[in-house]
Amino acid sequence: MKAWIAIGVIALLLLVGFSSYIGAKNQMVTKNETVKAAWSQVDIVLQRRADLIPNLVETVKGIAVQEQTVFGDIAKARSQLLGATTPSDKIAANRQLDGALGRLLVIVENYPQLRSNENFLRLQDELAGTENRIAVERKRYNDSLQDYNTYIGLFPNSIWAGIAGFKRNDAYFAASEGARTTPKVDFSGVKPGAPAQATPQPAR
Repeated sequence: MKAWIAIGVIALLLLVGFSSYIGAKNQMVTKNETVKAAWSQVDIVLQRRADLIPNLVETVKGIAVQEQTVFGDIAKARSQLLGATTPSDKIAANRQLDGALGRLLVIVENYPQLRSNENFLRLQDELAGTENRIAVERKRYNDSLQDYNTYIGLFPNSIWAGIAGFKRNDAYFAASEGARTTPKVDFSGVKPGAPAQATPQPAR
């Protein structure tokens, strides 16, 4: 009789454990798919920005032809972004592109004729809108990633995650330092006809 009771208790524990595993696994699948969907939106806006950059660079290049180093850096960073296949690689490439674009916008301040060029202003507005969209999608992605990581880190989910093959994902998309600064133009001490000097200042 005691043997049957023991077997019944074990069977009940196994059933409860199996039910817990199935429920946790389903949640992990759902949260992981949410992370993937959020990243796909980030990827779309990153592609949108990459598509805008060539026209922007060509407009600037037509006036600031001597700034070849910056143009080369942008082309290299854009190529790395388009060639990246994983979120981590794309985030790293995007950081490089942020820095190159920041240097381009500082250069623009040295060319008043660019600041009155309608094509450049339109492209700059489109780029600014895309940057805002990137910020929105980046937050959604990071939030969904944090939710996933928190869930699989909790007990007993951490056990079920190990069995089911779900691992922590630390590919958070943080804003690069270049994205936190804006160019400030200093006209003090500039001789008439000379270009203004633009220096990065912390964004407010």
